[in-house]
Amino acid sequence: MSTQPAGVSAADPVRLLEDLRRIAVEQLGAVPGGLYRPIEEQLHGALRQGSPGAHRRDLMTVLALRQRGASYVMRYRELIARSFEDFRGRFSISRPGLPLGLVRENELDFHLAGQRLAESIGRQYQRPLELLDLRFEALARTLNAPPTSNPVGATRLAGAFLQTFRDAEVSDTLQPLLFRQYEQELGKVLGALYARMNTQLVAAGFHADVRRDAPPTTSIPGVPPAGAVPGAAPAAAAPAMQASRENATPADLFRVSAEARVEHQRLRDMLHVWRAGHMAPSSMHPDAREMRPQELNTVASLLQGEGARQFEAAFAGSGELSLAIRRQLDEGARRLGIDPETTRLGEQQQDAIDLVGLMFESLVQSHALVSQAQRLYARLVMPYVRVALSDENLFVRADHPARRLLDAVTLSCESNDGASPQDRELLQSASRAVERVVAEYNEDLAIFELAANELHDLLQQQRRRAEIVERRSMETVHGRERLLQARLQAAAALAQCTSTQPLTETVAGFLEQHWQHHVVQVGLREGTASHAWARAMEMADELVAIDAAAARREGGRVATRVLALEPALVECLSSSGLDEQAAGEWMATLARTLGFPDRAREEHPAPPLQLADDSEDTRLLQVVGGHAALDFDPVVADRMRALHTGSWLRLVDEMGEEGSVKVAWVSPLTSRLLLVNRRGVRKLVASPEQLAALAKAGNLVLEAADMPFDEAMRQVRQRLDQGARAA
Repeated sequence: MSTQPAGVSAADPVRLLEDLRRIAVEQLGAVPGGLYRPIEEQLHGALRQGSPGAHRRDLMTVLALRQRGASYVMRYRELIARSFEDFRGRFSISRPGLPLGLVRENELDFHLAGQRLAESIGRQYQRPLELLDLRFEALARTLNAPPTSNPVGATRLAGAFLQTFRDAEVSDTLQPLLFRQYEQELGKVLGALYARMNTQLVAAGFHADVRRDAPPTTSIPGVPPAGAVPGAAPAAAAPAMQASRENATPADLFRVSAEARVEHQRLRDMLHVWRAGHMAPSSMHPDAREMRPQELNTVASLLQGEGARQFEAAFAGSGELSLAIRRQLDEGARRLGIDPETTRLGEQQQDAIDLVGLMFESLVQSHALVSQAQRLYARLVMPYVRVALSDENLFVRADHPARRLLDAVTLSCESNDGASPQDRELLQSASRAVERVVAEYNEDLAIFELAANELHDLLQQQRRRAEIVERRSMETVHGRERLLQARLQAAAALAQCTSTQPLTETVAGFLEQHWQHHVVQVGLREGTASHAWARAMEMADELVAIDAAAARREGGRVATRVLALEPALVECLSSSGLDEQAAGEWMATLARTLGFPDRAREEHPAPPLQLADDSEDTRLLQVVGGHAALDFDPVVADRMRALHTGSWLRLVDEMGEEGSVKVAWVSPLTSRLLLVNRRGVRKLVASPEQLAALAKAGNLVLEAADMPFDEAMRQVRQRLDQGARAA
């Protein structure tokens, strides 16, 4: 694969680099300005909890940094821009790397923190950085620039941060907060920035040829370059490695660990057992020759834009996808003059076809997809057969471009019914990405990466919208739980007040209606530990005591005590929505009641509390009476209880539709878990025991992968493993 773009004039690379510099400065330039407020909030929180000395000094330092914030932003932007000038060879000194030499101990700590930061960025964005490094290397050769590092690589960004704050007096306790917040702020823009730069470089013809030796990088002392593999071959082995790269095939484009190779071979072994027991014996001529890879690739290339109807019908249940793929390949072979009766597929070719078929079937069956998404999948089947035939790393490497595209398309379509303009735009973009791959794929995996990157920005917007929807769902559920808790607390307090003695109808009615409502409001607003709660309890006790005093005919004392209680009673009535006149009328009624000591007094038990159900959840849970009626495994319930926010599960809803759900929130009041779909829409609110009951009924799967392709391959392994055991 050539890295020299065809048809690019000498001026074009310069303009391209200038565009990339402008994008980097725009997207990264505001990062330093976002550091201060989150750190201030953390320090304020720490001050409220104690240890005022160090935290107060750090807070003063942050305030001082904020005052100089504009100058820091300008310096940082200049350093980012300068890294692009360095890339062109315009500067030979003052590069924003990490300077060598003797430094003071506190400066050494600062630099070591910078090394750790560069390592973290390199790990988190390893794949896009590897591709970006190679594409910038190709751009440097076109510009006749000396070899240098990626201007927005991990080392550059760490160095720019160190140089920006080189003169700041940062304490040992503030330093980790500052670095951590910088990394978090970078995380908000780096994914989109790297994707956009990779996309523009690919569009300009600068592809990543990973068969070449990796370009030299400006490294931090003691830190391996991004993407370095521990235990890699020493420099003496470079000639042999280079020779192997020169003879590389498309399947060699990605280096894969030995463990991944072993796992893939195990998958193929299970596939052979499954195929032997699943497919009818072949009826072809015993002397049929094995189809050559180039022949099969030509047939698949001919069919790349065809066969979608048959594949879509297979998704709908009319047959297995792998058989539909074989029928299409047979038909294509006939059209090219190759007799399917005298040729046969090799074992590796059959493996590729079956894995693609099983993988697509799992995607369709395990994700909540509309019919439009199934049509897109059907269009992609044959291009993915072509990829699998030439590059088995599709099933091994998580960062494979074709894998990334399938993840992006699935994330765009799952639970997306096109109800909003944004959702419709996402579906349309996914459709355009698929059509681009179908029309343009010709053994260059860059087209998959380009199509995936085009979806990236819209997916980022979807995630942000989903986070907003999640937050609203969380606030709604939390608000209902707080209201329920406040009602339970008020009901318990009412039962305690009314259970001590019989009461007149007027006093009992006041406590059950106005006072209980008032207590609920106090519990919600100020809590049970507040002074307002204590006053409300005292008022109820006093009112009950006044009723008892009236029964003992303590007329004068009763009147005095009622007058003393009047302000609290009026306040309580006001919280129930009664105005001053209505409150006065009620006070008169109370006075008349207590003025007749012989008035009947009865026991008034608190009415049963009506608990509001989450109706959309109970359709799925179908449980009544709490945990006693549930059939669940306590061990599984403990696992559910240990789930943390962000964990992914598989849920089969009341309509029998399976989809991805995420733990968006765990209630601090009830320990119930809020599960939402890819769009942040609430699917279920349930206790760990209820989730365990769903798992036992087969409606919930705990072992689920985050990304669609990973989840599909997990299910393929599970299906093949079950088939192998049955055999």
